[in-house]
Amino acid sequence: MAAGRGQRFGADKTEAVLGNRPVWRWSVDTYLAHPLVDSIILVTAAEKVSALQHLVSSKVQVIVGGETRQESSRAALAAAGDADVLLVHDAARPFVSAEAITRVIEAVKITGAAALATPVRDTIKEVTETAVRTLNRTHLVAMQTPQGATVDILQSAHESATSEYTDEMAMIEALGIRPEIVAGEPDNFKITTPEDLTRAQALLGLPENRVGIGYDIHPFSDDPGRVLVLGGVSFPDHKALDGHSDADVILHAATDALLGAAGLGDIGVHFPNTDLRWKGAPSTTFLDHAATLIYQAGWKIVNLDLTAIAETPKIMKRATDIRACIADCLGIDISRVSIKATTNERLGSIGRSEGIAAFATASLSGYPSTLPALIAD
Repeated sequence: MAAGRGQRFGADKTEAVLGNRPVWRWSVDTYLAHPLVDSIILVTAAEKVSALQHLVSSKVQVIVGGETRQESSRAALAAAGDADVLLVHDAARPFVSAEAITRVIEAVKITGAAALATPVRDTIKEVTETAVRTLNRTHLVAMQTPQGATVDILQSAHESATSEYTDEMAMIEALGIRPEIVAGEPDNFKITTPEDLTRAQALLGLPENRVGIGYDIHPFSDDPGRVLVLGGVSFPDHKALDGHSDADVILHAATDALLGAAGLGDIGVHFPNTDLRWKGAPSTTFLDHAATLIYQAGWKIVNLDLTAIAETPKIMKRATDIRACIADCLGIDISRVSIKATTNERLGSIGRSEGIAAFATASLSGYPSTLPALIAD
């Protein structure tokens, strides 16, 4: 459920950035990784459907919600197809655990309806204009999500509802069915106010840091029709490099370093040289794609350090252009990109001017998604 307007938060709280990812992404990734979950319906506002559909895997169906939670729940039920069990989860609860989801599913299999809840720890009082009454907290719980039930029970609950209910269990209780209350978790709280977001950020602790290394080498080409491209910058007056794409060794090394740091494979996985689509392709395409995967997986790029090894051309004369091109591809400040060049002191194939090689080191920081492969879909 991500169709709320976030009136108490002051903005769309599900889009608030939490550890380099929007709040809604955390729970979606957890459900995608769960072995008992077959598919996900992401219920959102009409104006967000198209954008969100491009950010999730093929296992996620994005639909338009209603003005109320109950209307959104009904829309999800209609989109559930032949599902046996439907779980309803608040997108504003980012830290639901796989274990909690399992507990609800297993309880639904036994009783037909179940939900997470935690015992009330504080003394609760009912305050009216005429009286203050202390409630017995022994019998009170605070409801969480997921709340789940068989599709048949949820269907009956929606068809029988004559008023608006605050959650699915209230509708089911109105049918005379007693849902199973399953142990919830303190960290599975709902982000309602800016203070809740601060609490969520504190729970994440320090970000994870990673480093990736990339290397590439290409020989010079005898094809007069090819153009030498290094770091996305053309060197038209020099012999070009040979390769399936534009053979930009600097960007190839950079792409591998970034993908390697994030654990997302290498350039050959995403752009194999057996695929004719990439024949002669600009390597900025590869770097753009790597950046997209990295950001969607919850990382940010701290810096990228590059070293080119060549007798010719004089690469450092174009260093600023190369840094600017790479920074633009990655969406980072140029100060985070470094380029250096050296010769091989006339030793080996590089020293004999038979080609150019490049090394790259990438540093990432963030709170990575558990599903980079699914995001890559």
